[in-house]
Amino acid sequence: MVADAAIKQEVLGLVPQQAPFRFIDEIISLNEEEIIGTYRFREDEFFYRGHFPGRPITPGVILIETMAQIGVVAFGMYLLACQKNVRPSQLNGPLSLFSLADNIEFKGIVSPGERVIVKGRKIYLRKGALKVDVNMERENGEVVCVGKLAGMGVEK
Repeated sequence: MVADAAIKQEVLGLVPQQAPFRFIDEIISLNEEEIIGTYRFREDEFFYRGHFPGRPITPGVILIETMAQIGVVAFGMYLLACQKNVRPSQLNGPLSLFSLADNIEFKGIVSPGERVIVKGRKIYLRKGALKVDVNMERENGEVVCVGKLAGMGVEK
């Protein structure tokens, strides 16, 4: 089943991370096998002041967090709703906790102002645990970061 615009908005509303630590702007595509989402790194993000003065770049841990929020947290909320055969907004407030980063490779840097596209493809979902192949690209398709991420749904 492909998620419509209303379902995508419901999923976005469930992502527990908030500013200044929310790194998902939009879900472009969502179904039971994959998610595609975006985030634009604003020039005034809190981490640029110290990473690095005079030549700010987005820290690798923030790139991983961005991939996790889109590819594990948002995707996991959707898949959990599908499993329970309910709308995402009907979920009883589960948190999707990030639990694994494996084979992460950085192939480029992300500068302030850049928009990235994160694509996640489900490897498995079993017993509340989700593992995903993820990649982050620039708008021109150039790959910035790839790897495998996992998380587990936990009730609040």
